[in-house]
Amino acid sequence: MISVGPAGWYYKDWYGKVYPSPKPRGFDELAYLARYFDTVEVNSSFYAPIRAAQTTAWIERTAHNPRFIFTTKLLGRFTHARDAGWTREEVATVRDPLQPLRDASKLGALLAQFPWSFRRTAENREWLARLTEEFADFPLVIEIRHASWNTPEFFDSLRERGVGFVNIDQPPHTGIEPTERATAPVAYIRLHGRNLDSWFRADAGVNERYDYLYSAEELTPWRERALHLERESRQVFVITNNHFEGKAVANAAMLKAGIEGEPVPVPPTLFDAYPDVLQELTRPL
Repeated sequence: MISVGPAGWYYKDWYGKVYPSPKPRGFDELAYLARYFDTVEVNSSFYAPIRAAQTTAWIERTAHNPRFIFTTKLLGRFTHARDAGWTREEVATVRDPLQPLRDASKLGALLAQFPWSFRRTAENREWLARLTEEFADFPLVIEIRHASWNTPEFFDSLRERGVGFVNIDQPPHTGIEPTERATAPVAYIRLHGRNLDSWFRADAGVNERYDYLYSAEELTPWRERALHLERESRQVFVITNNHFEGKAVANAAMLKAGIEGEPVPVPPTLFDAYPDVLQELTRPL
C-alpha cells in the first residue's frame, strides 16, 4: 500500500491556497486534509515533546477516513543535539505520547531525520546504532542526507536491524542522490524541493528553502520509485515537505493521481491556486 501526504498541516500561508480564507469558525485543518489524503507526517514532534492527549485527539479528528495513518518525526534532541547521551526521561517523552497511535494501529513510521552535517564517522555510527536499538520496537525509518553514508555496509546494517531507509529528493549535488531502497517492511520517500541557491545559505529562511513546486515531469520518476518500493515492502509512505504556500499539498495530490492512475479530488482553493500543474490530474471537491 502506498500512502501519500504532506509534512505537517498547520501553516498560516496555507489559508487561501489549501484551506478556505478567511478561516471558517471551528475549521479543523487536520480533519480537512484527511478528506483528501491517507497520511500526514507530524513535524511538531521534532521541535518539542507532544502529549498523549494530542495523539488521542488526532485519531478522533481523522476517524472519518479509516485508512488514515500517521508518521511522526522523532524529537530533534535525538538527531541534532548529540553532545551528550539521552536520558530515560527523554526517551519517555517520545514513547509515551505515541502509545495511543500504536494502540490504534495508526502509527505508520517514526522518522529520525539527521542533518547534512551527520557524516559517516565512527562516533556517528555508534550514535545511530544506539538510536536504532533504543527504538527497535517502533517502525523506525532513518533519513540521512550526507553522501558518505551511501555504502553497502550501511544499507546492510539497516536491513539487519529492520530499519527503513528514507529515499529523499533534495537539491542536486548536495548529498545523497535519489534512490529507491527498501531495507524494512516500511519504505519511505521524502521530497524537499530543489532550491539549490537557498539550501545551505545561512540567511535563507525556512520558506525560501522549501518554496518549490515540482512539475509533473519531475514527479514521474518518484511515482516509479514508489511503485517499485511497493513491490519490495509492506507499506510505502510518500511525503512532500516543500510546504511553502501549500505546494506540498499540490505535489502530493499529483503523486497520488499518478500512482492511482486517475484524477483525485483536491480542495477547490488548491485547484485555483495551482491550475497549471493540477488541471489534468485532479478535480476540485
